[in-house]
Amino acid sequence: MTFSALADELAEWNARGLKRERRLLESPQSAHVTVDGRRYVAFCSNDYLGLANDPRLIAAAQAGLARYGVGAGASHLVLGHAEPHARLERALADLTGLPRALLFSTGFMANIGAITALAGRSDAIFADRLNHASLNDACLLSRARFIRYPHRDVRALEERLATTRARRRLIVTDGVFSMDGDIAPLAALVALAERYDAWLYVDDAHGFGVIGDEGRGVLSDARISSNRLIYMATLGKAAGVFGAFVAGEAALIELLMHKAHTYVYTTAAPPLLAAATLKSLEVMQSDRWRRERLYELIRMLQAGPLPARWRLMPSHTAIQPLLIGDNGEAVSVAARLAERGLLVPAIRPPTVPHGSARLRISLSAAHAPRDVAMLIDALNDIASQ
Repeated sequence: MTFSALADELAEWNARGLKRERRLLESPQSAHVTVDGRRYVAFCSNDYLGLANDPRLIAAAQAGLARYGVGAGASHLVLGHAEPHARLERALADLTGLPRALLFSTGFMANIGAITALAGRSDAIFADRLNHASLNDACLLSRARFIRYPHRDVRALEERLATTRARRRLIVTDGVFSMDGDIAPLAALVALAERYDAWLYVDDAHGFGVIGDEGRGVLSDARISSNRLIYMATLGKAAGVFGAFVAGEAALIELLMHKAHTYVYTTAAPPLLAAATLKSLEVMQSDRWRRERLYELIRMLQAGPLPARWRLMPSHTAIQPLLIGDNGEAVSVAARLAERGLLVPAIRPPTVPHGSARLRISLSAAHAPRDVAMLIDALNDIASQ
């Protein structure tokens, strides 16, 4: 393939309204940001609790920096596993109520590493059709049989489980679906895992810190426990820092330490980030008002009124998708909101199915009610024109 062919492919993406552009953030992450020299209210961050720029986390990172330096210098299994990493893994296990936890540098790496370590050619993975791309990539890389079922369709999943002869069975699902904002039927999925001798792998990137008692995540909210659960969550969204972890039974974590390539063969994240995340876990549990405010803002947006021509998809989470449909119209509405000082991303295929382009409104405890009121007014004004 020549470079001209690549240019043609890019031109085709542009013609289909799928071209992406990066904005330059010139301020700390917050509900109010400076981007490309202009101030905006941002409804496009996953900083759901407003902790990314919290002074307490900054102070903890500075103390970690002073004691441990900038880089980890080695993989966890060689010489990169520092004392803050060990304390953070214990704290995450305690918070989630699972026996052990293992840190990964990113959520993408956690999913790739864990799933490819657990499933192979003789196995089968059953995945929700709207799972995150990292889960889909992990399933394909595992070389297991990749069987997808319709979104949240427990009956269809059971039909597929009942006919498999795979050696090992793994059900894989988002906890909170990142583009729809709805939640997996976890109690029913656990029941199926137990009935059909399977594991249930839950990616709770968008639920951890926000949902459940003290932000313990979707497992806590669903009131489920099982030794068949494998739990992954990220630390760069509600927790406000960086990284991810997988939690579960001790034997599972020990296996991942030996077999997950994205753990074994990568340099550990800087210890200062683990120090900051330890402080974040404290704040997540003590600052209950952050989740309370977030859910007040969710209710305020849903009460609207919002334009009848666009539909706010059903979600009780910080992710509030406004379904537009057409790619071009979604991009146009996002651009007109930006002209009013409001940043809301237009999400288009292949991230979402064709014909379901949307505005992905992300709310944060750092927003004020006037920010949400401004967004509602702007959407109605744009729709009327």
